[in-house]
Amino acid sequence: MSDSRDRPVTRPDPRSSPRPAAGRTYRAPTCAVGEVAYLEVVTVNETGAFLDWGHPKDLLLPYGEQRFRPSVGKRVLVRIYEDQQGRPVASQKLDRFVADEAEGLSAGDEVTLVIAEQTDLGLKAVVDHRCWGLLYRDDITRPLRRGQRLTGYVKRLREDGRLDLSLLPPGAARLDVVGETVLKALRESGGYLPLCDRSDAAEIKARLGVSKNAFKQAIGRLYKQRLITLEATGIRLVPRGE
Repeated sequence: MSDSRDRPVTRPDPRSSPRPAAGRTYRAPTCAVGEVAYLEVVTVNETGAFLDWGHPKDLLLPYGEQRFRPSVGKRVLVRIYEDQQGRPVASQKLDRFVADEAEGLSAGDEVTLVIAEQTDLGLKAVVDHRCWGLLYRDDITRPLRRGQRLTGYVKRLREDGRLDLSLLPPGAARLDVVGETVLKALRESGGYLPLCDRSDAAEIKARLGVSKNAFKQAIGRLYKQRLITLEATGIRLVPRGE
């Protein structure tokens, strides 16, 4: 009979999540290596914090890659990368991976945005998981939250190589998006909106989330398409069939 003391001892990988797999319900993977994501902390131990990234094994955020000590239940904005052993890990030190200058992008390009933080000018966002961009406060058409992933557009590539961003596409496509917003608001309000080209810009933005200029151009297009009628103090949806 062999002595059990002669058998090799298998020790668990300290980078593996201590959470048992039994009884857990996994959602479809929502992020991958190379992406920036806003992930929930599910466990903290002597190795670091472990994050739920939609895979069976939780993602390690080592202490050396933390900007602060996260607690269970909180969310952290991280970049997912592979360590020297080819294992996926996370880092809160985004500036190591996200460039200030954009390459291969130009005005009008559709991009993926991840909202990062608020600045004096607006919201800083990660563009296509690889470079920084800025959404100016006047171009923010709806409430946005940290870590939110959404589609955006390059508004301008500045001389210093940095990006100004927009939530609306350029040109006619932009007016189509605003027009759909107006039509949706009209349907939800019973076919009438007390907004017109003389309405205050702040009122238009509060109601529709768009600038006054975009609103005026959009309702002009909708009027020419005979989808709305213009009244002294508002706009009215044309009933179908008329």
